[in-house]
Amino acid sequence: MDTGSKIYMDYAATTPVDPRVVAAMQPYFTGSFGNPSSIHVFGQVAEMALEKARQEVAEIIHASPDEIFFTSGGTESDNLALRGVALARRKLTGADTLLISPVEHHAISRTAQQLASEFDFNLEVLPVDQTGRVDPDEVSRRIGPKTALVSVIYANNEIGTVNPIGAIGEVCREQGVPLHTDAVQAAAYLPIDVQAAAIDLLSLGAHKFYGPKGVGVLYVRKGTPILPVQTGGGQEGGLRSGTQNIPYIVGLAEAFKITQAEIHSRAARLIPLRDRLIGEVLETISEAALTGHPAERLPNHASFVFNHADGNALVTLLDVAGFACSSGSACKTGNPEPSEVLTAIGLPREWALGSLRITLGTGTTPEHITAFLKTLPDRVNRSRGMAYRH
Repeated sequence: MDTGSKIYMDYAATTPVDPRVVAAMQPYFTGSFGNPSSIHVFGQVAEMALEKARQEVAEIIHASPDEIFFTSGGTESDNLALRGVALARRKLTGADTLLISPVEHHAISRTAQQLASEFDFNLEVLPVDQTGRVDPDEVSRRIGPKTALVSVIYANNEIGTVNPIGAIGEVCREQGVPLHTDAVQAAAYLPIDVQAAAIDLLSLGAHKFYGPKGVGVLYVRKGTPILPVQTGGGQEGGLRSGTQNIPYIVGLAEAFKITQAEIHSRAARLIPLRDRLIGEVLETISEAALTGHPAERLPNHASFVFNHADGNALVTLLDVAGFACSSGSACKTGNPEPSEVLTAIGLPREWALGSLRITLGTGTTPEHITAFLKTLPDRVNRSRGMAYRH
C-alpha cells in the first residue's frame, strides 16, 4: 500500500529510521557481520562496535558502560527491571511490595500484576492527579522497608505528562529503595541524567527516537540487586544472554546521539505546532478536553477526549481522510473499554471512550497541522454519531 500521500501523526507509536542511522548500521549487516563472542578478527570488529555503542549510550545518560545492558526493546527492559529486581530484592531483604503508578505502560503494569498473582508480591498503586502526575510526597508516604521497587514512568505515552522523576528519585534514595523509570517516550525529547535524577534503573527503546525496532537498553546502577530473566551464554554481563544484534545496537547508539544532540532544536520547532493544534481543537470543537498536563508535557504530544465520541471510529475516519493518529480506547468486540490511563485520571466513561492522540515529529509541517485542523471537526461529529452507547 502506498502511504506517500498520507500524513503521519503517530510518532509516539514509532518513528521512521533516520537515514544517518541506516548508514551507521549498514556495514554490520554485510562486511562486519561477526559474532562479538567470537575470538577471531570478525568477532573482534563486532565486539569493538558493541562496546563503542555501550560507551556512547553510557556517556549520554551519565552512567558507566558496565551499567548499560542491551535488550530487544523497551518492553523487555521493563520486564527485566521489574522481575529481576523484585525477585532479587525479596531474596536478599524480604521486601515483597511493588509500588507503581496507575498510568504505566502495559510492559510495567502487566508485569507487576503477574508478579502479584503468580509470585505472591504485593502490588500497591500510587495515586495520580487529574493530569496523570505522581506526587513525590505520595511516594514518600507509601514507601517503606517492605518496598522492593518503585517504578514511575518518565513521560506518559498516552497523555504526554512528564513526571517529576528527580524528586521521586530523591525519596527512593533516602529510603534505600531502587527506582525504575520507563523513559521510552521521554528519551526522544528530554535530556536523561541518571545521576542528577537519582535513577537506579531506566528503560529505552530505539524505535521511539528514530532508531530501529527490536533493540533497547536497560540501565542498571552498579550494586542494584537484579536476577537475569533470560539465561544462556552469559552475554550482557550474564543479565541478558543471547547473541547481540550488532547492527541494531549500533543504530540505537547513533539514533540516541543524534536525538540528544538535537532535542532542543526539535522541541523549539514542534512546541509551536503542538500548541497551535491544542488551542484550535479546544476552541473549535465542542465538549473537547486536553488530557495530560498543560505545561509539563512532551513537546510533540497533543491528546484529547471528546464527549460521546467513539475514539476508535474517529481514528478510522481520520485514517480514511489521510491522517495517521491513535486512540487510547481498547477495542473489544461489541464492548469497547476506556483506557486504564484515562480511567486513572478520573475521566468518566463517556469522555474516556472518545480519546485521540496526535504526536508530531521530524516530518511534521505547519501545512500538516492546517490540513488536520480543517478535517478534524467533521470527523469528530461523525464519530459521535457512531459512538457506542452502554
